Amino acid sequence: MEKSKVYFIDLRTTPNLNILQKLNKLIRKAGIDRVDFKNKFTALKIHFGEPGNVAYIRPNYVKTIADTVKELGGLPFLTDTNTLYMGKRSNAVQHLYAASENGFNMLSTGVNVIIADGLKGSDYKEIPVNGKHVKAAKIGTVIADSDIIISINHFKGHEMTGFGGALKNLGMGCGSRGGKLEMHSASKPQISKDLCTQCGLCKKNCAHDAIFFDSDKKAKIDDAKCTGCGQCIAMCMYGAATLKWDEDFSVITEKIAEYTLAVLKDRPGFHVNFMMDISPNCDCWSNNDMSIVPNLGIAASFDPVALDKACIDMVNAAPLLKGCMLDDGKDHSHGEGSDKFRKIYPRANWLAGLKHAESLGLGTTEYELEKIT
Repeated sequence: MEKSKVYFIDLRTTPNLNILQKLNKLIRKAGIDRVDFKNKFTALKIHFGEPGNVAYIRPNYVKTIADTVKELGGLPFLTDTNTLYMGKRSNAVQHLYAASENGFNMLSTGVNVIIADGLKGSDYKEIPVNGKHVKAAKIGTVIADSDIIISINHFKGHEMTGFGGALKNLGMGCGSRGGKLEMHSASKPQISKDLCTQCGLCKKNCAHDAIFFDSDKKAKIDDAKCTGCGQCIAMCMYGAATLKWDEDFSVITEKIAEYTLAVLKDRPGFHVNFMMDISPNCDCWSNNDMSIVPNLGIAASFDPVALDKACIDMVNAAPLLKGCMLDDGKDHSHGEGSDKFRKIYPRANWLAGLKHAESLGLGTTEYELEKIT
């Protein structure tokens, strides 16, 4: 397979070229203007950051990309799907508050925010992929209806997939609540009797009549009726409804690749990774640990596989930051060339996901890196 082009800028600036201008130069050099945006609904897929976590991408960068899409005739909007777990982004109302709190609004970005899978995370379309694990991916309706997908990705660690980049943001990030459940778990949700308060919200919001009250008047799930949509997990305000974390991490990364295939099916995609504040944990956490390496720069490509692989290689080649999670207190440069995310999360197999994505035709791990000055 021919090598894919990945374009990269470092974070050095001059009085005549600030970082936002440099970003604009990057995405144009990477070929964003080759996409036909004319009157096309363009989903700018981003993670708004769980409030309390400040490692997410700054809205200024997002505005630069959105402005470029508008200049090229597109109709861009910012989007993400609701979370599977309880938090401040588990329904559209709170999700919009969280996005605004972190600076993602019309004033700062010039575009509106639309939550892709609706009020409760139940709005999705099934897109056939006939993959190794997934037959039809449950993709948030707004994203499924979009003409063009641009993923704007904070490159960082992740406890299940090793790292989070373009594939993670596209696959897991575009799945509805039921899709996220399918990627995370091989089992149906379960309800803890100890935590159940008998409020009945889960039963009231179950579209499949799969929840009933047992002899102890505690909620229980009928697995025969349950479709695994995850609605009960989102609606339970007491943490009683949960998923079983019983899926092998390699399988999760492969499922994410298959969901990414569904997201990019029959539509153009363009991807930008921000290698800044490279924290060991996902932006879904309400806190972020210090970066493990210095801020490296921004990379862009039409190929999400090559893009993620290039970023992994740059992170692994970088020196550790003194005092970070991986610093052993000895040599400040210790860790250059090592698989940093694998050291943090030994169970996570990020390479399996990239290789599966490659086998699906999403891209290649072979790339040519071009630095833009």
